[in-house]
Amino acid sequence: MLRLVASLLAALWLSTTSTARAEGLINDDGLHTQAWFAQSLLDLRDDLAEAKAAGKRFVVIWEQKGCPYCRDLHTINFADAKLADWIRQRFHILQLNLRGDREVTDFDGTAMPEKDLARKYRITFTPTIQFFPEDVKEGAGKSGMDIEVARMPGYFRPFHFISMFEYVWDKRYAGSQTFQDYIVEKSAAGGK
Repeated sequence: MLRLVASLLAALWLSTTSTARAEGLINDDGLHTQAWFAQSLLDLRDDLAEAKAAGKRFVVIWEQKGCPYCRDLHTINFADAKLADWIRQRFHILQLNLRGDREVTDFDGTAMPEKDLARKYRITFTPTIQFFPEDVKEGAGKSGMDIEVARMPGYFRPFHFISMFEYVWDKRYAGSQTFQDYIVEKSAAGGK
């Protein structure tokens, strides 16, 4: 009987620790997050310049507390170490809160709370991921919405999620190929 109780307690402990591990980190705003996301002074021009200096592309992920798809983004997509490592090596990611109050400076120099910037960028649901050009000069004096090169509206499952990052990394958006055409091409080539 004592062995049975010890076994049940061990199983309970393992299930709660693995659940906590799967849930990932939660920041002060109640958002799921990754330890490797950018620590920023919230000036998007500086973040873009920092990304370029590191040989990376700049991305903003918009999330909100209680969003089940944001949770899936972290507990499914970013929980895949291979996928997360590939993205971390190539992208400088800033997480913003759709309903947040932190002051952010847009590429055009305008400073406002996160929630106002979200409205300015027409971010209406989460997660939404914005991909920006490689060079600050491309955005000089313009709003981030005017210079984004791609947008991931909502939660994408891992295949489509990594494919969007590859699409941006390979600059496929610069030609006439749409993301949908890229997915068809990748799928036909045996991509998974």
